[in-house]
Amino acid sequence: MALVLKSDAFVDGGSIPLRYTCEGEDCSPPLRWENLPEGTRSLVLIVDDPDAPDPAAPRMVWDHWILYNIPPECGGLPEDAARTGLPAGTREGINSWGRTGYGGPCPPIGRHRYFHRLYALDVCLADLGTPRKDDLLLAMDDHILGHAELVGTYQKSATG
Repeated sequence: MALVLKSDAFVDGGSIPLRYTCEGEDCSPPLRWENLPEGTRSLVLIVDDPDAPDPAAPRMVWDHWILYNIPPECGGLPEDAARTGLPAGTREGINSWGRTGYGGPCPPIGRHRYFHRLYALDVCLADLGTPRKDDLLLAMDDHILGHAELVGTYQKSATG
């Protein structure tokens, strides 16, 4: 069976509730995983938006949350884990705001897609400090046993 990533807050391809965005409480959504590959020693979670700044003319991928060395036995992350406490041993990377932690959807224009990617690794990574996504991806190279993806969408409320 393949690795699965789910959320009780939204379904794959569905809209991310306001609570988890910059217009709401900006708390991280609950996530859970199933069917980890045999030999999984740690997990990596990367949440990013490939539609920045405008889905009609994307120019960059905006990183919202970067975690590594998540212990596989925790089975998931509760709602607002970014503020209330990550599992022991979990390390954070630098997002596109230049800080650690979760930054929820906050698209300047249009409906964006937010990819929640979970990677099962055959190692616990060395202490990388607070890496940017590219450095983390390089460190993960040749250690990925499996991956899963959960996509949510969001568009800011119309104002006027």
